[in-house]
Amino acid sequence: MPEPTRSTPATPRSRAVFGAGCFWCVETVFQRLDGVLQVRPGYAGGVVPDPTYEAVCTGETGHAEVVEIEFDPGQVSFEQLLEVFWAIHDPTSLNRQGADVGTQYRSVIFCTDEEQHARAIESRNRFSESGRAGGPIVTEILPAPAFFPAEAYHQDYYNRHPDQSYCRLVIAPKLLKLGLQP
Repeated sequence: MPEPTRSTPATPRSRAVFGAGCFWCVETVFQRLDGVLQVRPGYAGGVVPDPTYEAVCTGETGHAEVVEIEFDPGQVSFEQLLEVFWAIHDPTSLNRQGADVGTQYRSVIFCTDEEQHARAIESRNRFSESGRAGGPIVTEILPAPAFFPAEAYHQDYYNRHPDQSYCRLVIAPKLLKLGLQP
């Protein structure tokens, strides 16, 4: 008689949603962290259901480019993800990250529950008090709205197009600065 199949407990999963400029950059950084199980670029925070990239780029949908991160809280904590979030962009720049300008590039943390909200506020305050921000932080900290995945051609963009000029000139240097493998 064959041995019964033993099931193993599923990997615990938590979810975080961050907007920190171009979702290609944000996705690429978080993909390289231990404990991050999946990163999906998409749109959140606006009033238009099922937005397209072209619509979001008009600035009229209210959506931000964001990433939805599934992570194993036993390997990486929400607080550790927040530390990376603060390090990968300029949270003092309103609706802009580098040459990317518009409300879709705003700095935002969409919290999935009250605990995340409290931890995001605490993290923002610590970062602000540290002086590393270099000015007043404009990051929004809000309850997580509906998340709309970006089009397939945006998914895993850097890994599929590492030689594309934006990837070489913007994303690769960011990875190196953070000590991550390009």
